[in-house]
Amino acid sequence: MYKTEIIPYSPKAKDMAKRIEEKCNEMEKTGYRLISSAITGAAKAILIFHKDEDEINTANG
Repeated sequence: MYKTEIIPYSPKAKDMAKRIEEKCNEMEKTGYRLISSAITGAAKAILIFHKDEDEINTANG
């Protein structure tokens, strides 16, 4: 399973890094891991996360 998250406008690198780190930590708690990221010209970030099917089945019992 894949999930895409958008980090809003963050023109300062330190702010962008902090927001990405926070989102990654949040997603890891739910079993997702970051597999790809991109920073847009509009100072936004696109993060793509993945959760293995085995983890999904285990969580569902």
